[in-house]
Amino acid sequence: MPEGRKTRVLIVDDHPVLRDGILASIRAQSDMEVVGEATCGQEAISLFSQKRPDITLMDLRLPDMSGNDAIVQIRSTFPNARIIVLTTYQGDVQAIKAFKAGAMAYLLKSSLRKDLLNTIRSVLEGRKVIPPEIAAAMASHVADDELSARELQILRHVADGLSNKLIADRLSLSPDTVKSHLANVMAKLNANDRTHAVTIAVKRGYFDLDD
Repeated sequence: MPEGRKTRVLIVDDHPVLRDGILASIRAQSDMEVVGEATCGQEAISLFSQKRPDITLMDLRLPDMSGNDAIVQIRSTFPNARIIVLTTYQGDVQAIKAFKAGAMAYLLKSSLRKDLLNTIRSVLEGRKVIPPEIAAAMASHVADDELSARELQILRHVADGLSNKLIADRLSLSPDTVKSHLANVMAKLNANDRTHAVTIAVKRGYFDLDD
C-alpha cells in the first residue's frame, strides 16, 4: 500500500445496524475509508467492479445469493480481490466453502469489535485469518466425507419434522431409499439418531434452522 493512501473498504451486509457499526469503526481509523456499502450479492459485484476496493467485507447470508457465490463471481473477474467473510456460522463446513470460494479471512460477527481492524490489516499484508476454534474444527473434520446434495436435502426435511414416509413422498423416493440416505448421513456425522444428525449438521454449518 503506497504511503499516505488509505485502505479502501467495501461493506456487504443487509443489516443496517451492523453496517453502521463497521462504518464507525473504519471511519475512526486514519488509514482506512469506506468506499461503498452493498445489501445484496448483485450489488456487491457491481460495486466491486466500480470501486475496486482493497478489502471487501462479505456477509455469507445475503437476500439474493450466498456470500460465497458473490465471492466466486467477483474473483472470476478480479482474481486478486481480498475478501473477508463476516458470519455467525461457527462450524467448519461454511469456513471451508468460503476459503474454497476465495476468501482470505473468516471472521465471526461476535468478534468484530475485537478483531475486525487487525483482520483487515493482516489480509492487506497477504495473510489468511481463521479464528482458532474454527481452525480446530476444520482440522478435526478434515478426513470426513461431506454430505451429498441429496443427503442434505433429506436432512433439511428431517429438521422440518417430516417422517421418512413424508420425505419419500415429497422427493418421489421410496421410504427405503430415504432410510438408506439417512443411515449414510448418520455414519458421516457420527450421529446417534436423526435428531442428533440435525444438531451436528447445524453446529458444523451445513445449514441453519432459520433458512
